[in-house]
Amino acid sequence: MKDVNKILFITLSNIGDVVMTTPVLQRLHELYPAAKIDIVADKRSVELLEPCPFVDRIVLKIKKSGFKGLLKLVSELRQKRYDLIVDLRTDGLSWLLKGKKRLTKRLIDPSATHSVEQHYSIIRSITGEADPIGTKLWLSDAHRKEAEAIIPDADNILAIGPGANWEGKIWPAEYFSQLINSLSEQFDHVVFLGGPQDQERVSQVQANIQLPSTDLSAKTSLLTATAVLERSKLFVGNDSGLGHLASAVGTTAITVFGPGQPQKYHPWGKQHIWCRAPSEQLQDLKSDVVARSVQQSLNQSL
Repeated sequence: MKDVNKILFITLSNIGDVVMTTPVLQRLHELYPAAKIDIVADKRSVELLEPCPFVDRIVLKIKKSGFKGLLKLVSELRQKRYDLIVDLRTDGLSWLLKGKKRLTKRLIDPSATHSVEQHYSIIRSITGEADPIGTKLWLSDAHRKEAEAIIPDADNILAIGPGANWEGKIWPAEYFSQLINSLSEQFDHVVFLGGPQDQERVSQVQANIQLPSTDLSAKTSLLTATAVLERSKLFVGNDSGLGHLASAVGTTAITVFGPGQPQKYHPWGKQHIWCRAPSEQLQDLKSDVVARSVQQSLNQSL
């Protein structure tokens, strides 16, 4: 495509899903570096996109706003005519807008194994490429300084994400404690990340570990948490957005899966490892099994 000056990118809502769409966003900028890119995003994850240096405007899509909210969104977006609309989220929104060319969900290749590959396939018609580039997030110096102030001296930080958005995805707290204690000679400090719903679980893990630790659950912004992950040597957690944040800043993530599709939703990148629970029951995945995966990852990084 030639003469692409205005792009609309309609992304997904959940934190991990947004991270897995960033290869598409980056590649659009590489293809059309002079283009102004607007994004339709969700309130839950918009913070991740706000620092992106090549984004011109972010418009929120509010799920609970109903038909009136949709009309308001369409009215706002129709104020501009786009040369290219890339819609990863909806089946019909782009057809209500002013655009020369539309790439919609129907172009996504369902045979692609990983979600990142599926998302990336939407732009295959303009790139000719099959293999996605890596995921990415944009951190400011302020986020990095805040992360350094939280844990100023530790060199070998183990980041832990003991929560998830559903109980069936959560590895038992005692197993996290056992894992951390088995790694006490290889790490200096443990950092716990998550939301307010994870604080009780973090307390349960913290009460039974030997290493010094810091509980940051519900105490930082998403991007400061990402900066902490960037400073960490390794992340271990449940199937949640935190593993994807880690992968986007180059920190190896080891994800514990019970139910779910690890082949499709594990953090993107060859260095990332997942452990699948027998019969998808996380209580059956013992800590020594995950510890072996951690050791495998550490040995590969030497």
